[in-house]
Amino acid sequence: MTLKHLHIRDEGDGRPLVFLHGWTCPGVFFDPQVSALKGHARCIVPDLPGHGRSEDCRPLTIEATADAVQAYLEEKDLTDVVLCGWSMGALVAYSVIERHGADRISSVIAVDMSPKVLNDPGWSNGTLSGLTVGENDHFITTIAKDWHRLPDRIARRLFARGQEPEPKSFAMAKSEIALADPVLLTDMWMSLTALDFRKLLQRFPVPLHLAAGGKSQLYGPGVHAWYQENVPDFHLTIFENSGHAPHLEEPEKFNGLLQQLIGAEAVA
Repeated sequence: MTLKHLHIRDEGDGRPLVFLHGWTCPGVFFDPQVSALKGHARCIVPDLPGHGRSEDCRPLTIEATADAVQAYLEEKDLTDVVLCGWSMGALVAYSVIERHGADRISSVIAVDMSPKVLNDPGWSNGTLSGLTVGENDHFITTIAKDWHRLPDRIARRLFARGQEPEPKSFAMAKSEIALADPVLLTDMWMSLTALDFRKLLQRFPVPLHLAAGGKSQLYGPGVHAWYQENVPDFHLTIFENSGHAPHLEEPEKFNGLLQQLIGAEAVA
């Protein structure tokens, strides 16, 4: 099933660069990248279902979201596309390739994300908090009920551990997260935490670049090592002063990585 009416911001000219945002964090979280790169690339930024101006798009699943992204690539006849997926958005990028192949995709950038969020006896590279199926089932029942407390908590976990986040970025994150509908977010959370892309990544058909936060509160070195040991064409960039959101915490370095991958000239 393909989603209709997904809100998509499409600016600039050049090689297509598709930004896929994280859970609770709509497309505006990529504004620093669009501002820096729209003179060098065609920046495509959807608000994914349950978020921003696509808030009530249904169905609220990663698979349907991937179908909608692929439909846009086909509608605009886009090729040589770089997919940049942050957190949940990385799973959307993986799902695009799993469901539709990579004929239109040249490479993928995953931003601080594991191929499988939940931990189990055979997998310890999910969230650093050790989230398991049982704990996640409980969290799912509390998202809407406890929403008044969650935007601050979620926003803080985006940034580097052990230090105060930059005030302007933190305020933006908290305010944007607070605008979301927790009922819709619950469905997207259920979908993303049910997925496991390890088998796909072991036969991934395009280069995969992981932009990992060296001080991430969500994922650690075990994830980086798994990618290195299992993905055929893998490249790792550590953002030593970042947590889960290196595109916000070290935007110049992050934009430089994107610029390198799209083959653009230096960003001023």
